[in-house]
Amino acid sequence: MSVIKPEIDTLLDQTEQNPFLLCSIASKRACDINNMVRGQHLRVTAIQDFDDITTVASGKDPVSIAMQEIEDGTLSFVKEDFDEDIKGANTIVL
Repeated sequence: MSVIKPEIDTLLDQTEQNPFLLCSIASKRACDINNMVRGQHLRVTAIQDFDDITTVASGKDPVSIAMQEIEDGTLSFVKEDFDEDIKGANTIVL
């Protein structure tokens, strides 16, 4: 599987040419989308027999939605917060 649309170069332009940052942002947003759809599904099935929300949302992959949001500029990051989150990621713990 490869990223064809949106193009990977466009996505990397939005994330400082950092593939790790791109993957981090996209995966976090995809998890949020997945949780949101799952929560809507549970609420709908609790009040009605037919689940139309999952039917509508099931045609789109959460990662593709996240990548499109990055390309559109509707999903971004705060560099200082990102840098702070990964600051200790390479430290050796004894």
